[in-house]
Amino acid sequence: EPGRPPSMRELVTMRSTDWDLGPVWTGEAELGFLPSPVEELESLAPREIIAGYWRSVGHSYNAFFTESFIDECAAAAGKDPIAFRLALLRHQPRFNKLLEVVAEKSGWYTPPAAGVARGVAIAESFGSIVAQVAEVQIADGAPRVRRVTCAVDCGFAVNPDIVAAQMESGIVFGLTAALYGEISVKRGRVEQANFPAYPMLRMADTPRIDVHIVESGLEHLGGIGEPGTPPIAPAVCNAIPRLTGKRIRSLPIRL
Repeated sequence: EPGRPPSMRELVTMRSTDWDLGPVWTGEAELGFLPSPVEELESLAPREIIAGYWRSVGHSYNAFFTESFIDECAAAAGKDPIAFRLALLRHQPRFNKLLEVVAEKSGWYTPPAAGVARGVAIAESFGSIVAQVAEVQIADGAPRVRRVTCAVDCGFAVNPDIVAAQMESGIVFGLTAALYGEISVKRGRVEQANFPAYPMLRMADTPRIDVHIVESGLEHLGGIGEPGTPPIAPAVCNAIPRLTGKRIRSLPIRL
């Protein structure tokens, strides 16, 4: 169809090496709450600073914006966040299934431990859909993620161990960005010259991660290297208001 961005299957079939394919790579073509794909969104990146793509490219910030906003809508409506999403996504059976699985496996409908809150997010990228529930507590004035429950539908899991490993690493990557990933520029130079000034998530702070694979068939084959990253930041941020009463609308997280 004229004007329609190519699907992931079409990109693979055409063996495309063109990374400037607009909404497919920037994450604007797969906003599941809308009845039809969004063709184009204005880029929010400052053009004066040269930036390269990173793991999950534009799907990362689009998922943060949309899933944070959806959670605020659920709160304003007085609805449970997962029930609210299920109602919006009634036309999307793959999304619904993942939300049901992640709710069950995370114990969503049971009270969390004292001082702990749960947040949820779901996002589609590169033909795969991932839902995550994050359990968060506040320690020493900062969020600490205790557990992440992840449900992923990549169509057919050719190698389930690799699928799980990619989800785990994508979550760790996304947590680093959400908790610490700030680059500042002063007098034309990046201030974070190396890792001492750019902290990464360490093993001692890495949460327990449970991955559950939900297969939907060969006709839905999707990517797996990047889709684990987009939902984690909004899942964590959606838990924080239940602990502090404050919404997080920018990253990295500052309480």
